[in-house]
Amino acid sequence: MNTLNLGKSGLKVSKLCLGCMTYGLPDRGNHAWTLNEEQSRPFIQRALELGINFFDTANVYSDGTSEEITGRALRDFAVRDEVVIATKVHGRMRPGPNGQGLSRKAIFAEIDASLRRLGTDYVDLYQIHRFDAATPLEETLEALHDVVKAGKARYIGASSMYAWQFAKALFLADLHGWTRFVSMQNHYNLLYREEEREMMGLCADQGIGVIPWSPLARGRLTRDWDETTERAQTDEFGKTLYVPSDRQIVERVAQVAQGRGVSRAQVALAWMLSKPFISAPIIGASKPHHLDDAVAALELKLSAAEIAELEAGYVPHPVAGFS
Repeated sequence: MNTLNLGKSGLKVSKLCLGCMTYGLPDRGNHAWTLNEEQSRPFIQRALELGINFFDTANVYSDGTSEEITGRALRDFAVRDEVVIATKVHGRMRPGPNGQGLSRKAIFAEIDASLRRLGTDYVDLYQIHRFDAATPLEETLEALHDVVKAGKARYIGASSMYAWQFAKALFLADLHGWTRFVSMQNHYNLLYREEEREMMGLCADQGIGVIPWSPLARGRLTRDWDETTERAQTDEFGKTLYVPSDRQIVERVAQVAQGRGVSRAQVALAWMLSKPFISAPIIGASKPHHLDDAVAALELKLSAAEIAELEAGYVPHPVAGFS
């Protein structure tokens, strides 16, 4: 699999990132649909065999057990310096007023906890999971800079927020000489394209790598609109992301896929990979064909007419995914 630099940094990542939210103990946290460790390990191993070197998790995924499972699998199946491990900080991990957020106290506690769970001395990409309006941005940025200078993270990234907030963070980092964000992990797919209004242009201008979450819209782009899954029934956050008018986009994906003789997942990912501002979509995999479809999408080139057909039915959406 080909690699590319993440934004204008020197960090080279595979063109697909395996999202590890799917892997964690189902009785921990609020992801009852996750795969346990025995079920998860073959997917991480297969991803490595396919050439994926980029793995994304977060401290809050399944109450930290996603980090534990991901870390053990990568120690068993990979050489540490040959893989890129990304995790995140922001959500609540313990009781009390300092058990969440992006304060200096929270960041310093959570990076050490994540490193213990992952079983590594450093993470390659440490990301703020959301914007923390309750903490001065300068405090957060200086704390992240100190994490990097302490050798606990190689690079830092951000996730879903308003473009003005991200622009302010980039400006402040440059102003103070602090470590700059190299990536933006935002909500983007055929059903939700609001990020094209400002965030994608900002990232392209500033040399920021874009690694979207939910590129298949939590599976909605891979099945009929009325078809459901166990995850869809229990994923309360996912229920807030899409609207009934998205059905027409799902139907267009099905039509293009049928015409090409490929899966819907391949079409949806190929559309995303056609965008010049995209670095590496974060894919989930809970069935063997999920990884095969994602890799196959790298070779699928959609025509301009097909892209126009897929995009034609889009309607503006309320902002979703920032909380």
